[in-house]
Amino acid sequence: MSKLEELIQQHCPNGVEYRKLEDCLNYEQPTKYIVKDTKYDDTYPTPVLTAGQTFILGYTNEKTGIYQASKEKPVIIFDDFTTGFHWVDFDFKVKSSAMKMLRPACNDISFRYVYYAMASIHFEPGTHTRHWISIYSQFEIPVPPLPVQEEIVRILDTLTELQAELQAELQAELQKRLQQYNYYRDKLLSFSDLSNRGAKCKR
Repeated sequence: MSKLEELIQQHCPNGVEYRKLEDCLNYEQPTKYIVKDTKYDDTYPTPVLTAGQTFILGYTNEKTGIYQASKEKPVIIFDDFTTGFHWVDFDFKVKSSAMKMLRPACNDISFRYVYYAMASIHFEPGTHTRHWISIYSQFEIPVPPLPVQEEIVRILDTLTELQAELQAELQAELQKRLQQYNYYRDKLLSFSDLSNRGAKCKR
């Protein structure tokens, strides 16, 4: 029996309660964190984020209106239109108001657990409208006792780290194969080793 199974038997043998996300998370509008100057530069210190797939749009040197996040005080940024979201544990600014900043609303639930639970919600936005208040925050997630949550987070964090390492290894191998391909492509098509370069090919 795994440690997780033991914890479930010990703390919630008869099942778990479900809570709406709005009962687990508070939200903040991003208005005061929106970047004013979009002339980004990679030498600037503060990343400008979007909750969409791009995530980091660029970097700004603006000194005010910075959201202060850290390993101890992370935040989830949530795209109100696409429902995409990211875990953020560093200081940042945002691109637009189409976002919610999500923070834990209670002490008996792991914030990281809620993040993983949100990732298990399968929802495809059908219209271009804001979703957090009216739809997404109404979804329910299972909320087992804290020891069970923490073990689930430990397992998923470990798998996430392994996945990141694997992706890095695959990217390095892909780059190596691409270099190998380019080398042989150029070598095979150069014909520089032919002694009689002026001779015509026989048919």
